[in-house]
Amino acid sequence: MNFNKNYFEIFDLPVDYAVDLKLLDDRFLDLQKQVHPDRFAAGTDHEKRLAMQWATLVNTANETLRASLPRAIYLLGLRGVELETNPTLPPGFLMEQIDLREQLESIEEGDGNLEELDSFRRKMQQEINEVQAEFKEALDEDIDKAERLVYQLQFLSKLMTSANRLEEKLLDY
Repeated sequence: MNFNKNYFEIFDLPVDYAVDLKLLDDRFLDLQKQVHPDRFAAGTDHEKRLAMQWATLVNTANETLRASLPRAIYLLGLRGVELETNPTLPPGFLMEQIDLREQLESIEEGDGNLEELDSFRRKMQQEINEVQAEFKEALDEDIDKAERLVYQLQFLSKLMTSANRLEEKLLDY
């Protein structure tokens, strides 16, 4: 196996934001069987080390390609774009994020209405879906826009994670 392959090449998938998750699953299971360290238990130390490195790489590649945000960040990295820790984002977007965060806090501080929370989460998912569609289009046409959209996805994903945690809290999980 070649350690210089990108994650898409490892799974023999097209380098694209849209990933066939069923195909990824199938290829992941096949690769896992091939490189699992247990298969090399009787091998040399070098073979064992290589098997462990490959298994780790296959697992990391799978986790990255499986989730839309890490996949988007990885695709930008393949195009030479490194994300900033504290990017400059449009003030309107930042104000919208503050407003959304306040809405979520209001739901939590209120009577914890699950219907309100569900509505909020649907709204967040719709926004995430729209940004993901824009990202897919911008990736090949406007890399700067694609980068800005990934920053937006990061904010929206964190907000969705907070909403999911609130749901668990309200349902007492």
